[in-house]
Amino acid sequence: MKHKNNMAKVLSLTAGLLFSASAMAANWNIAVGDGGGSAQEQLGLKFIELLEKKTDGKHSAKLFLNGQLGSEQDTVNDAALGTLDFSILASNNLAPFSPSLGILSLPYIFENLEQAKQTVNSDFGEELVKNTIRDSGVRIVGWTYSGFRVLSNSKKPIQKLADLDGVVVRVPKNEIMIDTYKSWGNNPTPMAWSETFTALQQGVVDGQDTPYITIYAMKFGEVQKYITDLHYLFLLEPLIISESLFQDQNEATQKAILAAGKEATEHSYQWLQEKEATIKKELVSKYGMQIDALQDEAEWAKRAQESVWPKFYESVGGKGKVNDLLRALGRDEI
Repeated sequence: MKHKNNMAKVLSLTAGLLFSASAMAANWNIAVGDGGGSAQEQLGLKFIELLEKKTDGKHSAKLFLNGQLGSEQDTVNDAALGTLDFSILASNNLAPFSPSLGILSLPYIFENLEQAKQTVNSDFGEELVKNTIRDSGVRIVGWTYSGFRVLSNSKKPIQKLADLDGVVVRVPKNEIMIDTYKSWGNNPTPMAWSETFTALQQGVVDGQDTPYITIYAMKFGEVQKYITDLHYLFLLEPLIISESLFQDQNEATQKAILAAGKEATEHSYQWLQEKEATIKKELVSKYGMQIDALQDEAEWAKRAQESVWPKFYESVGGKGKVNDLLRALGRDEI
């Protein structure tokens, strides 16, 4: 009986130590693919501010900008393994680990910012979060609204589909995005985000596509001259946490993380609306960049949707799942 009592004390002590460890103050690391001034940084800073407030200063975090902790896809692996705490990355770089997220990269799936916000705040968005936990071992706790990916290049103005001919474009290592450019008759170059600026600078590639805010934050105006106001992909960039780390936290800390992520997401929405127009003007005034509208974007959309969408129905959950999203957005089904 004495042995059993001693074992009970040991187990009780161990449980207490584990609980104490999960409740201890922590300073977590957040990997960020983009640089200072980016929408990713803005979300991260707001999340840290809210996390500290909601945990009475017990928990905080530090941002590591410009891919200091590895490529965006590498950070997913690290977070899944529990060797990295948080990461902010493009949804297309998370999709290889959780294919249903690929629906967010289907060309022209979103027509505007409001549709992106509607998706994030819907049951459909919650399902994507659950799928990501199941598939990749990380949990989405917030979203960055970064804007539409516009096309920049150093070679020539692109105002119509034919102008894309002969322009070497860097794209992420994402099959949907690669096939989108192929549908436009272009042969893109898949490349890690961390290598992109140097590749543009050295002329390995002529152009790339990212939102206006990212072009500004990454100083692409130093190596790019022309911007095409493209609207094929609204970039949502999730804030993820290692699921093992999340489960190690007590209930109060988990609630604080989720609440901070939700409020930071709303802040990102407001920030994009306030900043994007100003940043477009600064790209012109500071770097002398030229911004052109597309004369035939309906043709870009038609080619991409007809060629690309059917290839990826199965991987994103089926054609019915795409129709679920379209219905939720008030758009016509396919």
